[in-house]
Amino acid sequence: MGRVYTLVNQKGGVGKTTTAINLAAYLAYFGQRVLLIDLDPQANATSSLGVEKTSVKGGTYETLINQAAAGPYILHNPRLKISLLPASTALAGAEVELVPELAREGRLREAIKPLIDRYDYILIDCPPSLGLLTLNGLVAARHGVIIPVQCEYLALEGIGQLTNTIQRVRSVLFPELSVRGVVMTMYDGRTRLAGDVVNEVRRHFPNQMFKAMIPRSIRLAEAPSYGQPIVAYAPESNGAHAYSSLAREVLEGDGIRIPVEV
Repeated sequence: MGRVYTLVNQKGGVGKTTTAINLAAYLAYFGQRVLLIDLDPQANATSSLGVEKTSVKGGTYETLINQAAAGPYILHNPRLKISLLPASTALAGAEVELVPELAREGRLREAIKPLIDRYDYILIDCPPSLGLLTLNGLVAARHGVIIPVQCEYLALEGIGQLTNTIQRVRSVLFPELSVRGVVMTMYDGRTRLAGDVVNEVRRHFPNQMFKAMIPRSIRLAEAPSYGQPIVAYAPESNGAHAYSSLAREVLEGDGIRIPVEV
């Protein structure tokens, strides 16, 4: 049965989508069958994998609102070996349209049940908010949430709010919800601030911080404009090595061994 992880942080600009894309790409590089679900109305994960968001015929919107089967909307990139359930601009109205619906927080969880056995990993990229779309992502996170946190002071302000939201979801909707790990992004080891932020986040999540630190990187910033993850765009860059290390950590934590030479 595949593992389902949701990437979440209600603060924008923390590298959440960048982490979702590149973690998915490296998991696929290491031989895993990977599905990336774009749950963000901005559809940045979709466009960052080279899919024009205005050309999307169906995806997460149809799956959530119309309760359509997700399978027919999944796109596969044979070169990167990543599958994608894309987002489109229609998803922007989903928050409002879901309000009157029954069991609205669990629609994504139900939609991906038929897909669990088809993939080794399903990664869900949530919008930078704590609305109904993100709640769907949290309730669908069978194996936990991955939280990217930017190494800047303001990023700390949202940690408490996100922790409270996760606790509320546990209490009301999904008691088994857990934090799989915290990823520090935009790390600059030359600054004292980065170290202070890392220490503060470690205080909140003492046993759940990934060792891999994602650096500030021009190559990581450039790659989405070419519709490529970093493994394809600049595989020898510092950012590529960092996401490779993160993927290895995730796999090892899940009990999956990969050859050292890969």
